[in-house]
Amino acid sequence: MALRTTAPKGDVVKLKNLLSVAAAGAVALAGMFAAAIVLGTSEPHAPMRSVTDAARAVDRTGMPAVSTFRARDGTLLAYRAYPAPASTQVALLFHGSSDSSQGMHAVAEALQAGGVSAYSADVRGHGDSGPRGDIAYIGQLEDDAIDLVAHLRSVHANARFAAVGHSSGGGFVLRLAGTPSTRPLFDSFVVTAPYLGHRAATSRGADGGGWAQPFTPRIVALTTLHRTGIDVLGGLPVIAFSLPSDAPGTKTYSYRLYRNYGPHEDFVDDVRRGAHPIALIAGTVDEIFHADRYEDAFAAVRPLVQVQLINGLGHMTIVSDPRALAAISAAVLTTAR
Repeated sequence: MALRTTAPKGDVVKLKNLLSVAAAGAVALAGMFAAAIVLGTSEPHAPMRSVTDAARAVDRTGMPAVSTFRARDGTLLAYRAYPAPASTQVALLFHGSSDSSQGMHAVAEALQAGGVSAYSADVRGHGDSGPRGDIAYIGQLEDDAIDLVAHLRSVHANARFAAVGHSSGGGFVLRLAGTPSTRPLFDSFVVTAPYLGHRAATSRGADGGGWAQPFTPRIVALTTLHRTGIDVLGGLPVIAFSLPSDAPGTKTYSYRLYRNYGPHEDFVDDVRRGAHPIALIAGTVDEIFHADRYEDAFAAVRPLVQVQLINGLGHMTIVSDPRALAAISAAVLTTAR
């Protein structure tokens, strides 16, 4: 009896049809991804004046000029120095989204007056630190923090170092606390109105109550590609900030910068891994985050996160009002190891 060595004609037709459907599905999926990446943008909201006006109201008389250090990739990154004589405590300051070292001027002055040498960074992608709105890879900001600490250690060899961050910079400080390569660099961590991600209890929505306009389709598409190891399109902008047209800040973030300048997705695990007390200070009338929900957001690690809310202060006045500045200065000193 002869053995059949070919498939029945009907099965061949079914297979061809199946392959055709699969090919058509793949083409459609690729088209959807392409559309999300190319067309998935939107205009920012109207300027959020309560934030930008509060920032502009800060007296920056006497603000020091920009200094620079050379990062490991050869790029000159900027910061402003507020040295305190005979200081044994150093604070690195990380500004909020779209901002620069200027946004932490009042904090730096207060720390300097209290005997702490403060250094306010232009985080890469902001101010005078490289091209605005982008970085080379996710994780580069941690490398920059390591390089800046090494640079400052040449001046403050035996000092204690604090990481102080506001808003997105506060989220980034949580990231530093939870990252093995950066955690040992610091003796204390202080965050003001920190960004915890749009899924956190503190979130007013993906747009931060109107502060930012995320390009959600593009973020979804690029996140899918990132998870498969494809990052060639990571320089595309994925979020725009609600700034006035004449504002000097960074207008958009690339996917890489968006993913790096803030906490890891599990911000609670950042705290858990850091295993060090973190002082959190926010205003009760914060316009971008639900400040009254910070306690709940960190319920699982509550002994490690010390939340202090200051009545009547908003998102930017928390880094300029005298009551807040006194609280930040005290926290830098009292949370040191």
